[in-house]
Amino acid sequence: MYKLLVINPGSTSTKLAIFEDENLVLSETIRHSVEELSQYQRIFDQYDFRKRVILDFLTKSGYSIKDFSAIVGRGGLLRPIPSGTYEVDEKMLEELREARYGEHASNLGAVIAHELAQLAGVKAYIVDPVVVDEMQPVARISGHPDFRRKSIFHALNQKAVARKAAESLGKTYEEVNLIVAHMGGGISIGAHVKGKVVDVNNALDGDGPFTPERSGTLPLTQLIDLCFSGKYSKEWILKRIKGNGGLVAYLGTNSGLEVQERISKGDKEAELVYRAMAYQIAKWIGKMAAAMKGEVDAIVLTGGLAYDERYLVPWLKEYVSFIAPVMVFPGGDEEKALALGALRVLRGQEKAKSYLEEAERWEKTTSL
Repeated sequence: MYKLLVINPGSTSTKLAIFEDENLVLSETIRHSVEELSQYQRIFDQYDFRKRVILDFLTKSGYSIKDFSAIVGRGGLLRPIPSGTYEVDEKMLEELREARYGEHASNLGAVIAHELAQLAGVKAYIVDPVVVDEMQPVARISGHPDFRRKSIFHALNQKAVARKAAESLGKTYEEVNLIVAHMGGGISIGAHVKGKVVDVNNALDGDGPFTPERSGTLPLTQLIDLCFSGKYSKEWILKRIKGNGGLVAYLGTNSGLEVQERISKGDKEAELVYRAMAYQIAKWIGKMAAAMKGEVDAIVLTGGLAYDERYLVPWLKEYVSFIAPVMVFPGGDEEKALALGALRVLRGQEKAKSYLEEAERWEKTTSL
């Protein structure tokens, strides 16, 4: 039996879980107040604070760090790499410590996992970070050589639910073609073809449908006019695209539950905006179906918004069920997905990948 400690740092919380093989034994979400985090200038400055939180959790739970077969951290902002489970190495640690490819709380996952794994005498891993890039060459072309479409999406949950969907179809992930729509605060829609995500919107930087708090793809010339109006700072505009866009901009809330409640009470504006979000999600699902030449075994809806069986899910089924059957896996169990990725390596079902080797291979083989 393998015992795994899973570490999933978020912007205002640290999610921790202990697994024995596939079975969740213990989990806890430790929330961090604004006051606690405001004393740290950079996210990486939170390192010692977050590590203490994890060690306190283990002590309180009666576990020793020596009890674990591996430590698994959430992967952060790194160079583009293929999907898989990666052993944490020095190059990965260096780039995460420097935040070379962006600041995000998830950058702490691999670094803390590595230090704890050294104490335990075991290996540390990350699984399917947001920078997973398996896009086909034609999907990278944007329309101008100064810009390249990027693959940044909810790879961890998309890959996990894709495997579940394939199992429900009686096949392996590598045998099926799926469109997976992860619908949460951000929304990513990926074309999964025989185990690879050959096209997907850049959910981090605003590409795709609008979401509870992101604007999605905007009318380009109008955005350019706004940027050069002289009225607003770069920071103000970026916040309108990510954080104060989408449902927040239209309805003043990022809560799907609140919007659903408003619709149930007859709020026509809330209904129109929420339906428009479903409409845009459906159009992006249609785009991915075209990228797959219509060869789609199933459409998979996941993420927190997939719990909405009253409005959003039925609306989406109306729009896209002609393409393929729609399967719904609400929520997103990132901790279990991390544990399963490490388990596949520990059991010899997969080989752990080298971050440096895969990143360099990606750079050499990816044109444009």
